[in-house]
Amino acid sequence: MSIESVRGEPIRVLLAKPQHDCHDRGVRLVAKKMRDAGFEVVFINFLLPEEVVRAAVDEDVDVVGISVSAGGHLPIFKDTIAGLSDEGRGDAIMIAGGVIPPGDEETLRSWGVEAVFGPGTNADQAIEMIEQRIDAGSA
Repeated sequence: MSIESVRGEPIRVLLAKPQHDCHDRGVRLVAKKMRDAGFEVVFINFLLPEEVVRAAVDEDVDVVGISVSAGGHLPIFKDTIAGLSDEGRGDAIMIAGGVIPPGDEETLRSWGVEAVFGPGTNADQAIEMIEQRIDAGSA
């Protein structure tokens, strides 16, 4: 059983995948592992970062994870992070997954992405990182 969010409820995670990106096996496995760990997981496919922001606000999530394997990740993350901030949800933990070039990881982190999980990453690493951040009272 997972630790709870600061609201005393299960940790809520939004996992999002661009609709044009058909490589979703990894993110679906992560969603299952997170559910098994006691997280509440919302999974969406999206066309625009604004859809991710709207879902994050509507679902009142603690964590926003975006998985991108087909490129275009920098504008997606930049616009999503800006949108979350504009909506007063800049406190959500932002994570990235998929195929992110190593040179772009530093850029994403400088924008506020807490962690980048690439191919071969064990889903338990993401779960552990989220639990540690929530336990520290950061979400």
